Amino acid sequence: MKKYLLLFFAFLFSYLLTFAGKPDGKTDVLRYEFIIRINDSTDIIFVEALSEVRFNTTSGYVEFDFRNSDSPGKGMKVQNVNIGGNSAKWIHAGNKLKIFAEKSFVAGSVAELKVVYSGIPADGLIISKNKYGARTFFSDHWPDRASYYLPVTDHPSDKAKVDFIIIAPFHYRVVASGRLIEESNVDSYNRLTHWHEEVPLPVKVMAFGAAPFATRLAGFAGNIPVWSWVFPENRNEGFNDYSVAVKAVEFYQKLIGPYPYEKLANVQSKTIFGGLENASCIFYSENSVTGKGRAEGLIAHETAHQWFGNSVTEKEWSHIWLSEGFATYLTAVYMEMNYGRERLETEMRQARERVLRYYDKNPAPVIDTSVTNLMSLLNANSYQKGSWVLHMLRREVGEENFWKGMRLYFERFRDSIAETNDFMNVMQEVSGRNLKQFFHQWLEVPGQPEIKISKQSSSRGVTDILIEQKQAYPFSFSIDLLIKTGGQEKIETVRVSERKTVISIKEGDIAEIVPDPHTWLLFREARN
Repeated sequence: MKKYLLLFFAFLFSYLLTFAGKPDGKTDVLRYEFIIRINDSTDIIFVEALSEVRFNTTSGYVEFDFRNSDSPGKGMKVQNVNIGGNSAKWIHAGNKLKIFAEKSFVAGSVAELKVVYSGIPADGLIISKNKYGARTFFSDHWPDRASYYLPVTDHPSDKAKVDFIIIAPFHYRVVASGRLIEESNVDSYNRLTHWHEEVPLPVKVMAFGAAPFATRLAGFAGNIPVWSWVFPENRNEGFNDYSVAVKAVEFYQKLIGPYPYEKLANVQSKTIFGGLENASCIFYSENSVTGKGRAEGLIAHETAHQWFGNSVTEKEWSHIWLSEGFATYLTAVYMEMNYGRERLETEMRQARERVLRYYDKNPAPVIDTSVTNLMSLLNANSYQKGSWVLHMLRREVGEENFWKGMRLYFERFRDSIAETNDFMNVMQEVSGRNLKQFFHQWLEVPGQPEIKISKQSSSRGVTDILIEQKQAYPFSFSIDLLIKTGGQEKIETVRVSERKTVISIKEGDIAEIVPDPHTWLLFREARN
């Protein structure tokens, strides 16, 4: 008996050391169905979670991320587990739920597992009151917080279809990812609302919300209905502020490709983020509604995520720039094409300043595999520097090739996962260029060029302009120089790849040299 106890505790200890991380590839979740009962008398939720799992290798068990809460009085308690309707053995420890098969799951087979449990979520589902005092429930899964209340594979590389079936008191309206397929009264106090998403999603952007909502159809973007879900107390202001989403969906459809889901709901919510890009069901902070139309940039950003981040999902967290950098740059492009080139240049200059300030305190590359605190990925490297990489790539390969590549990348990896090399390969394909150096220096090397420009005139009426790179790693890039001579101005484009580059200008009396006048390069003017 002691031998078996020692083996058990040895297993349990190793089990407690594991959590999250990339799935081992042994299984693939095809579909989730979450039947969740909420109420007003307590924060306890009652859940039946069904999963269809395909086995890539023969195995005696299946494992889900499912946290053991250390918050007093909170956490999920499992009551029952079955496989295909038959009771199964299970262990819930070390932030994992491990379910054992009576006979091994055979490679290539699909099993249906059901977990029945209840408890008060420590995180992942925010049960709170909005600013008007109304009780609300909002999923808040990003990045891997769904597993506080749902047994899932909580990693972006494992995408699955999902059904949310929410049973709630009548005064709640329920919105979720997917399309609405049922609303039914189940007793004298509660209504069942069923949303179904047929497109596979990463768990981070599966969502439902329950609150006393007011709803309005803002319009159609092609055949896609765009809805506004806001709190009744600010319904007019919310409907006004969120109506711009129709324009954003139309814009990205024309620029990138078809909208990937059945509808878009823009939802006033109560979560920890200002905006959360849940698939077809975007959550915005409750204070995003002002009635003054100030949310357009935020809406454009979260809407862009429906294409990049949700439909085309980063394979690894370290490649999150494929989500946040894309959404940030596409927002700047949305502003450019709606409000003019100056707006884009303003956005990029502001982004450049944020990148430089961040680098001074955090000299890390964009693709940073050392990060373990996923929340720390919400930084200027992922957003603003990722945006700058796209902006510079746009110039590097040319306007036509860049947008052709963006559309092809979406088309090729729609509803799937991708990493940076996949995007690079598409851009090399459409441009006919070798872009390995470009992607390496901007994404895998910390920092950016630190440039010093000086000039020296000669008696022959020629001026030598010296461009020096002062940073440790020499970058390769093109830079525009605005040359001002007397009352004349002209642009010289210089290709820089060495530590020192010299060009000769025939004008001898140069009054001023302005680097990068049209904001195409991420750089800093050297301090010495």
